[in-house]
Amino acid sequence: MPEFNGPYPSGTPCWVDLMVPDQQAALDFYCSLFGWEGEVGPSETGGYAVCTLRGKPVAGIMAAMNPDGSKPDPMPPVAWTTYLATADVDATQRAVTDNGGQVMVPATDVMTLGRMAVVSGPTGALFGLWQAKDFHGAGIVNEPGAVIWSELNTSDTTAAKAFCAAALGIDVEPMKEAEGYFALNVAGRTVGGMQSLDSLIGLPPGVPSHWLTYFAAEDTDATVSALSRAGGMVLKPPHDMVAGRMAVVQDPQGGTFAVIKPAPMESS
Repeated sequence: MPEFNGPYPSGTPCWVDLMVPDQQAALDFYCSLFGWEGEVGPSETGGYAVCTLRGKPVAGIMAAMNPDGSKPDPMPPVAWTTYLATADVDATQRAVTDNGGQVMVPATDVMTLGRMAVVSGPTGALFGLWQAKDFHGAGIVNEPGAVIWSELNTSDTTAAKAFCAAALGIDVEPMKEAEGYFALNVAGRTVGGMQSLDSLIGLPPGVPSHWLTYFAAEDTDATVSALSRAGGMVLKPPHDMVAGRMAVVQDPQGGTFAVIKPAPMESS
């Protein structure tokens, strides 16, 4: 299902975006790496850039700035933010706080596009909520250059499982083919994964709970080589695992993400 016209079911990852000190440098980097098209947006949206693949939206990139347009000091960490779809941002925001989470950016309207909030779960993993109006989210998924997987890496899988069920309507179940890994399910369909921070190998010590975005690649090794030439950093080199050949990397400004060439689906 590479193209998606929405709306996404509640609890499903529907969009990702990146906030960086140098927006144009990030646009140049990701457009070259993944074949995206994107440019700094209009002033009424704070310059927010919607990057596209074959004319369909795949991700957003924005400049880090204060509400008054000034640059933050200090700059916030550079990170990809995963947004989960919801039919009612305000109700989900209340459910988040009722179940041990926190509100970082309160629910607010984004023109006629939708309504959003940024929150964190009880173990500190930051994510967004998106209530679609005119804009549903990613128009292409699960193909090279687009998001293919969203993963919650958490310090406490038991607490995260309870939170996902109570606040987000996401069922968390063990993934049979991957010991220690969990599937995030919405209405019986797997929409992402979860694992303990203790399962992560090769990442710097002290990494907090977080959502990790995976982008699909035609060739993981070639993509990682291109990233390195463009000034990015390899955190976990290309390696084979049950889902395919993947790597964990950083862009030149410190945004961490994964790339993966998925393993062929077995025919039934």
